[in-house]
Amino acid sequence: MDRVPLIFERSRTGRVGVSLPPCDVDEVDLSETLPPELLRDDAPLLPEVSELDVVRHYTELSHLNYGVDTGFYPLGSCTMKYNPKVNDWAAGLSGFEQLHPLQPDHTVQGVLEALKDLERWLLEITGMDAMSLQPAAGAQGEFTGILVILAYLKNRGQDQRTVILVPDSAHGTNPATASMAGCTVKVVPSNQRGQVDVDALRALVDENVAGLMLTNPNTLGIFESDILEIAEIVHQAGGLLYYDGANANAILGKVRPGDMGFDVVHLNLHKTFSTPHGGGGPGSGPVGVKSWLEPYLPTPWIKSQADGSLIWADRGPRSIGKVRSYYGNVGVLLRAYAYLLTQGADGLTEVAETAVLNANYLASLLRQHYDMPYPESVKHEFVLSLTKQKERGSRSFDVAKRLIDYGFYPPTVYFPLVVDEAMMVEPTETESKETLERFSDAMIQIDKEVDHHPELLASAPQTTVVSRLDETLAARRPELVYRPSNEPE
Repeated sequence: MDRVPLIFERSRTGRVGVSLPPCDVDEVDLSETLPPELLRDDAPLLPEVSELDVVRHYTELSHLNYGVDTGFYPLGSCTMKYNPKVNDWAAGLSGFEQLHPLQPDHTVQGVLEALKDLERWLLEITGMDAMSLQPAAGAQGEFTGILVILAYLKNRGQDQRTVILVPDSAHGTNPATASMAGCTVKVVPSNQRGQVDVDALRALVDENVAGLMLTNPNTLGIFESDILEIAEIVHQAGGLLYYDGANANAILGKVRPGDMGFDVVHLNLHKTFSTPHGGGGPGSGPVGVKSWLEPYLPTPWIKSQADGSLIWADRGPRSIGKVRSYYGNVGVLLRAYAYLLTQGADGLTEVAETAVLNANYLASLLRQHYDMPYPESVKHEFVLSLTKQKERGSRSFDVAKRLIDYGFYPPTVYFPLVVDEAMMVEPTETESKETLERFSDAMIQIDKEVDHHPELLASAPQTTVVSRLDETLAARRPELVYRPSNEPE
């Protein structure tokens, strides 16, 4: 693929793309108001290009992007599924899009009603009693949930409970969240079935445990069959159970975290309920809790008045306060609202059933060529171990890079950490049988290349603008500023 030149390389002296009107205000001498060290000696270096140059440049760049709209995105544990465009349309209606967050409550009754409905539906889906839509990401939802747990325990005089238990297969945000909240993290090992080791958990719980963070199904795609016993162990020790909702796509309409014994749950609306996902946002991570935790949720909340109107109300003195300005990413919330309206209860159940069917079908196509350390039936995702490929000279990283040449975005690699040379695949419910088979064919062909053309894997990808990058160096020494070739570093 040809390299796209930088916008500076398109620049030609004297070429312009805009005509500005004459300045109609008096010029100001900034040297009289700003410190000298903040003033430029020369004009900023900007490209000199026409409007057509700009349009073609950024259109060419957009063609290099990969997304769900252009191809299969089997990124394990991230639920990168197709998002129906009708949800974007709904969120963009003028009655929503033109609102200001500081408008009086009586002028925004429509959006308040939509958000209140969304809360009610999410409570039904999760089996919780109260919900805050304020957190603006899954990780922020986790942080909010842990703060709620700690506030509840502190109010009960149990300040010493600062230990959060996390399975060894957990998402990396779990221990990070607990640490940010000031807690100590203790790891619960997995058993031979890839589930929480119940005996090890029982040995870890004590009077210092605040709670256990868990997702079910877990990151191996396996449902924690001992979940009721796990909940009982944690509760008997005085701790609370936190549900990481990253994998909720697998259980919609089938089972609810609240019925499994969880006290707090967050959902990733930008994964499970249809918002374009990736690129750093926007996101939404609502938090639901059981009734006794409701006073600790973020403030404000949407309160119904006697006359049926809705207002923003203060949560009260036990609230952990605000975790996000205003009421979170409302555009994301409205997309989820539209998604739920179009799916309905039966549709959500079909989402989970198809996600599980797709994952197991794809796993069945690959298990003859790639090891599955936990071969039992999975839910929405599964994890391969590429140890045999590694022994033959190619690692999981090489296979992932080679997939790009076949037109697929690579799955998650080297996670979860409990699997050597891991490759984590989540096909989601939106992909067709034909797409899954094309992906399987590519993976099988790459397995053959490990023996017959290992150089292709070692140097992949071959079809992109740039090939194999030094990702460690790029992370440690990123070059974010353009420098002309004649300018010293």
